[in-house]
Amino acid sequence: MVSISTASDEASVQLVAGLSEADAKRVLDALEFVRPLYSGNPVATGQDAFVFSESVGVTLASLKTDAETRIAGLLFELPIIDDKAAEQIEERFGAETAGLVDHIRQLMRLHEMTFGQHKAVFDRTDKASSQQATAQVETLRKMLLAMASDMRVVLVRLASRLTTLRYFADNKLQNERTCQYARETFDLYAPLANRLGVWQLKWELEDLSFRFLEPQTYKRIASMLEEKRLGREQFVNSAIGRLKSELAAAGIKAEVTGRPKHIYSIWNKMRGKSLEFSELYDVRAFRVIVEDIKTCYAVLGIVHNIWAPIPKEFDDYISRPKANGYRSLHTVVLAEDGRPLEVQVRTSEMHHFAEYGVAAHWRYKESPGSAGEKYDARIAWLRQLLAWKSEVVDAVVGQEEVRRDWVEKLKAAALDDRIYVLTPQARVIELPSGATPIDFAYHLHSDVGHRCRGAKVDGAMVPLNTALKNGQTVEIITAKGEVAASGAAGPSRDWLSADYAVSSRTRAKIRAWFNAIDQQETLNSGRSQVEKTLQREGKTSVNLEDLAHKLGFAKLDDFFLAIGKETFSLRQVEQALHAEDGKAAKPVNPDDAVVPRKSRASSVTQGAKSGVLVVGTEGLLTQLARCCKPAPPDEIVGFVTRGKGVSIHRAACKNFAAMEAAAPERVIATEWGLPAAETVYPVDLFILASDRQGLLRDISEILLREKINVIGVSTQSSKGQARMAFTAEITSTAQLQRALQIIRDVNGVQEARRN
Repeated sequence: MVSISTASDEASVQLVAGLSEADAKRVLDALEFVRPLYSGNPVATGQDAFVFSESVGVTLASLKTDAETRIAGLLFELPIIDDKAAEQIEERFGAETAGLVDHIRQLMRLHEMTFGQHKAVFDRTDKASSQQATAQVETLRKMLLAMASDMRVVLVRLASRLTTLRYFADNKLQNERTCQYARETFDLYAPLANRLGVWQLKWELEDLSFRFLEPQTYKRIASMLEEKRLGREQFVNSAIGRLKSELAAAGIKAEVTGRPKHIYSIWNKMRGKSLEFSELYDVRAFRVIVEDIKTCYAVLGIVHNIWAPIPKEFDDYISRPKANGYRSLHTVVLAEDGRPLEVQVRTSEMHHFAEYGVAAHWRYKESPGSAGEKYDARIAWLRQLLAWKSEVVDAVVGQEEVRRDWVEKLKAAALDDRIYVLTPQARVIELPSGATPIDFAYHLHSDVGHRCRGAKVDGAMVPLNTALKNGQTVEIITAKGEVAASGAAGPSRDWLSADYAVSSRTRAKIRAWFNAIDQQETLNSGRSQVEKTLQREGKTSVNLEDLAHKLGFAKLDDFFLAIGKETFSLRQVEQALHAEDGKAAKPVNPDDAVVPRKSRASSVTQGAKSGVLVVGTEGLLTQLARCCKPAPPDEIVGFVTRGKGVSIHRAACKNFAAMEAAAPERVIATEWGLPAAETVYPVDLFILASDRQGLLRDISEILLREKINVIGVSTQSSKGQARMAFTAEITSTAQLQRALQIIRDVNGVQEARRN
């Protein structure tokens, strides 16, 4: 160990306690480095920066942390005090220390963003709001852990907060600001210390927070402890003396000490168990520490022989350890004056384990379900690492290889499977690692996700597939008003890829949106086909609900959906319409069925005048074939179907050639007649281009300028190539050719043609 000849005061001696000579020299070097920079400069709470950082370092030293952690505790205020000095940290103290300082500053910024926010939500009194607030603070606790890639960062943050509260208490400051710090500590930092098992910090953080939040109650309990202190100490000392005498007579070596009294713990038990101060067991209590487990039970027998035990107050946590690994014997006995006395018996190993917090009490004191099983397991792993570090630190001081091994294991324990980001109102949102603004938007609300059009991260616009990071503030830019039922203003199908949506919950919501849109389109298509059939058959007065029930459908929408999905034949509808007239229905030949597509009311696919003249026949029903989608002035031919009139094909259609070969007698000569006003024809387009941002927009603008209505779009992108298929309504092929020529001139377009 180093001889601290350079240390000018007791604080410096405490600061390097337990370190090797080389490490102690580095810590003292850091102290001297910050002394002239900090002195005379206050931190945010008003305390002198040098006194503050030195106190943080001493607290970290009491936890037996390594030199890098103590140095980081001394340096993390530098970025605020002196930017130039902050730039020297890595050069002078190494990359590891610089990384710790940077992560500590991140947590400090989190405090700045959320300070006072959670107090407001806890002040709300209704039950639902209280539960929501509790969940929000629980998420913020996880965020604090997740933001620290190295768990030593959290230890520095806890030591920093304890130093601040001690400063408030020493200077007897009691105002709104101190209460806000106390509330934040009570809700966030004390539970974190509890979970990480740092019991030395946990109880003091709780007591100091309680002092500011409930000053009158704190003073009342403190005064009751003080009033009875002399008598209580005399009794406990007498009991300890008697027990020591009995143990010595039995040849048992043991350390018997009184237990510290924590005011918040006393108040919590009084409130939780409705006990008076005089009824508390642990107000008069002591602890016995022995060498092995066998001796623990021997001591227990001696205690029960001296004083009468209370059976219901005995707990054997050695044979039945608590879920978090805590082990000890607890018993309550009746002393000579008839009042209870609590005794704990444990080995020195158990005591070390408990005092350094690996056996934290949060699992059975906090409400069940406050953290998931996976999170519990990760915290248990952190406790094991802390215990392992405590066991070896004294035995292997100076062994650099062991120290590095511990640091790497501690880093590996970071909570890296979740990220925690903030809304502009400082609400914490928990998301899976790699989540994007799309995941964030749908986590807030499905409607926010559907209307999402952009995102800002820390005030800067970013692509929607940007991977978010811990601690970032995310703002979603949404389309105004409600999303159109047609889906035109809704989410993009591209969002279903893993690049845009990491969360399965997000993708499920997006799929649900498109399923609803597809179902509505199918329903509308079915309704249109049924109404057209009624018009053709002269049965427009038929009650549609009665017709649906007659055909075996419980709901009218189910009937329309079956027609739209082509799982129910329109021929069966015709048979039902003419059943009362005694007309025999002809068998349905699905190969001959021509199912119209949904489009504008003036489109030929909705039953408007086709503008096709069938030579030699007048008044015959005509339908444009879906396979080749003819449009003027394409050369066309007709094929007489069974029950559906004449289907019109392009002369070069391969399907028509096959039908002509099978039934040449059903071919009929046709030509285009004079179309009705605003008649349009559906055609399919194919475009191949180099994929780039804005490509679809450029092509869509051309079709819009050419007054071509697009009723269907499908795009695929692979290896930098975009393949686009459009279904558009045109008035003539000349209009289409003009649009295709303009599209071919668009940057990146390699091919544009009609299918």
